[in-house]
This record gives sequence, structure tokens and C-alpha cells, in this order.
Amino acid sequence: MARPKESIEKLPQGWQSEILELYKEGGSDVEVKALIYEWRGRFSNDLWDRWLAQEPEFSEIIKNGRGLSEAWWTTQGRVNLQNNRFNHVLWYMNMKNRFNWTDKQQMDHTGIPTIPIIKFTDDHNGD
Repeated sequence: MARPKESIEKLPQGWQSEILELYKEGGSDVEVKALIYEWRGRFSNDLWDRWLAQEPEFSEIIKNGRGLSEAWWTTQGRVNLQNNRFNHVLWYMNMKNRFNWTDKQQMDHTGIPTIPIIKFTDDHNGD
């Protein structure tokens, strides 16, 4: 006989607000997993994935939390634009790694060289 599936019902009362608070401070999924591990004494990535897929309340809390975390990190960059001691490169790399930011790159894979087309307007009527 298979053992019963573990559900979010065994999480401590108020787990939603504790998780959202961690995300509000810029926390990551890894930190949330560690928090749940502390509460339960064990926690697997497979269970995390299953809860995201099968527990609507858990999934919604995590999605909202990720948005709060990204907002916190975005604010850090915005409020520190003029701060010379702020490590902008570290912040940027963090944003790329955490939130899948990318540098836009356009590549031509056809092998045909592209030449930019410059359109001139004839405002002077030949003058």
C-alpha cells in the first residue's frame, strides 16, 4: 500500500504570510524551500514541484512571492542608481540569474550580410 501524498495541510498555521514575508525581503525559492525544510524536517524538490502543480493555494502564494521578490530587487537597483558604493554589476548579474533577464542580441543566421538601409527624405526638392 502506498503511503498517502503529503499535502500543504501539515504546514504551520500562517505559513502563507511567513513565505510572503521572506519573498518581500528579496528571498528566493531556495530560501523558501529551506524554510519549509525547517518546518517539516525534510523537503524534496519533487514535493515542491508537485505542490506547485497540484496545490492551487501553494502555487498562488509562490507566484505572488516571486513577484514580491523581483519588486524588492528592482527597487534596490532603482534607489541605488546614484550610490557609488552600490555594486551595480553584481545587482545586474543577480537580476539576470534570478529573473531570466537577457541582453538582447540579434543574430543573422542566414549567412547573408545585412546592410542597414538609410532612407533620406527630399525635403529640399533638389535644392
